[in-house]
Amino acid sequence: MPDGVVNSWADLLDDFMARLSIDHGVSHSTLDEYSRDLLNFIDFADRQKLAGPDNVSPNDILAWLKSLRDSGLSPRTTARKLSALRGFFRFLVEEHSLNLTPLAAINNPRIGDHLPEVLSVSEVETLMEQPEVNKPAGLRDRALLELTYACGLRASESVGLKLNQIDMKVGYLRILGKGNKERVVPVGDVAIEWLGNYLKSGRPKLLGKKASYFVFVGRAGKPITRQRFWQLFKAYSISAGIKSEVSPHVLRHSFATHLLEGGADLRVVQMLLGHSNISTTQIYTHLDLQHLRTIHQKYHPRG
Repeated sequence: MPDGVVNSWADLLDDFMARLSIDHGVSHSTLDEYSRDLLNFIDFADRQKLAGPDNVSPNDILAWLKSLRDSGLSPRTTARKLSALRGFFRFLVEEHSLNLTPLAAINNPRIGDHLPEVLSVSEVETLMEQPEVNKPAGLRDRALLELTYACGLRASESVGLKLNQIDMKVGYLRILGKGNKERVVPVGDVAIEWLGNYLKSGRPKLLGKKASYFVFVGRAGKPITRQRFWQLFKAYSISAGIKSEVSPHVLRHSFATHLLEGGADLRVVQMLLGHSNISTTQIYTHLDLQHLRTIHQKYHPRG
């Protein structure tokens, strides 16, 4: 880079984050993920005494990838970190006069067919029955679980939901997803009923004399966090007897899979999930085929 250009890792990372936020409208959660992935590489660069991007060679990138593999990271996570780094160095070439990206000849790790964890319909039903709905917090949690599953929401979309995003009469939500893209998602009757019960009986008691625009609140009147949602989900999944390690995101996977198993069109599921590319949604067709195979084996005389 030419003299006079700020080229410390920290300053360059801040500049890159600002560009993603301002010019590309990347969400806070995605920015956090980018920052963590890039800081992982910057820590490695510091240990290798690589003072700045000019000093990074393809061999350094390969050494970093080897360190990720040796630490036990999955190919999928490694590919995500590498993708973030590609974007960072592309930005440095375009905006900070870096001569050449050291990642030009680096291939992505092979990921393979990774199928997301999915709950069965009966497991979802059992999970929904775990909150103590005679208590305000339990009523909130039941509504939170029902809405997340009914609409295929990301955890951040659920806990960040505001009152003005809900139309209780028509039964739909306006969700602002990744990249600030808005989508309209219908809400089923069961979820609407639990949400209505919570808004009428549970939420006022949790708020007390406080006010909030957020739907799902704690006792202090503040919206519950993604971390708190994860803790609650973990506790309820254990009490429901779910053996696998799951997070709230499993409800989104289950939503998509159960729709496809019920005969929904893939394009419709894509719209409901808010995927910009249908290839992202197609992972669920593998799950649907597994379901069909199971049905065939169970009921066909030669299965």
